[in-house]
Amino acid sequence: MLMPEGFESLPVALITGYLGAGKTTLLNHILEDPKGHKVAVIVNDIGEVNIDAGLIEKGGTVQQVDDSLVPLSNGCICCTLKNDLIDQLVNLAKMDRFDYIIIEASGICEPIPIAQTITMMEETAATRGIPEVCHLDNLISVVDANRLAYEFDCGLDFVENKDQYEEEEDIRSLLIQQMEFANIIVLNKVELVNEEQKAQIKAMILALNPGAKIIEASYGKVDVNEMLDTHNFNFEDAYYNEGWVKAMQDEDDDDEHEHHHHDEGELLEYGIETFVYTSRKPFMMDALERYTQEWPDSIIRAKGYLWYNVDPNYLYVFEQAGNQVSTGRDSMWIAACEPEIQQREFERDPSLKDIWDEKYGDRENKIVFIGKDMDKQAIIDAMNACLTDEFDEQQ
Repeated sequence: MLMPEGFESLPVALITGYLGAGKTTLLNHILEDPKGHKVAVIVNDIGEVNIDAGLIEKGGTVQQVDDSLVPLSNGCICCTLKNDLIDQLVNLAKMDRFDYIIIEASGICEPIPIAQTITMMEETAATRGIPEVCHLDNLISVVDANRLAYEFDCGLDFVENKDQYEEEEDIRSLLIQQMEFANIIVLNKVELVNEEQKAQIKAMILALNPGAKIIEASYGKVDVNEMLDTHNFNFEDAYYNEGWVKAMQDEDDDDEHEHHHHDEGELLEYGIETFVYTSRKPFMMDALERYTQEWPDSIIRAKGYLWYNVDPNYLYVFEQAGNQVSTGRDSMWIAACEPEIQQREFERDPSLKDIWDEKYGDRENKIVFIGKDMDKQAIIDAMNACLTDEFDEQQ
């Protein structure tokens, strides 16, 4: 493996957390001011379309055509995309442009297999006498305080029933793993819970992971110095972790952590499935708002971007997690820009012509739905009922 002269191993921060916890929000906050670091980002999304990478691009944190952002889609980097992760880490190191890498794992990723993949790269380099590509610096778990409080009763039974949940592949087992194997717990959305709930959640986290540092946050706003270049990860501590040992024992079991695919979308571990809704017509704002207030409990998470007939010049970011739904005006569609700007964008990104529509330009709706036992067709039909043919392009 040829590396640039004078190359030094790149530190890696791994961000994990359940669906909708606020991982991408935290990542965008870090990237706004990375404290002088030249950061490369690997974003993993379980669906065939990497919505999180798109939200980072459209949030303006990185340019749309920029090799500092690497999307890994349609699988989990803790299993099916493990080799892809290794390849991309090596590629980023060879570029010799970055001094730090952040990995945002998908919401159903278990942290230990990812950490083992990176430490395995370190061990292989040492054994073969070749340059070390990267090393783990910090394991960050983003925890949704609001969801823990109102969907999981503050996790009061997590410690007592941990083994039972793991045996049953209950979704709570995943939440436990993400909290247990972390150096930093970002307790996000604390503004949505009361002091008693917050205290109960903190006590539960520390019972699972006594060595973790808990940082309270709203909208993912934290001190970036607590996230990057921390030297928090300690291999000796990890090696004797119960979950680490079990993962090593299970490594040779081909059936362990198996993913299944079918025509209706992707069915993943813990019974979670995903599909992407796409359409070109604009939404009626009131109609979509009414539907989101009554949509089925089978939808765990929805995220993406869309446009409204009453404000057709702007892209809106759409997010739903549990009982929280939000939409916010973001960037302007290229189709709404002046002709000279459109021409410049076509020259910068020739792939635009592949998605350009004669009537709508680059305007589109793209939302990934993640849930359990979802009626895909019913959801699509309900979303389509919120669309309209009419919009005023001159607004």
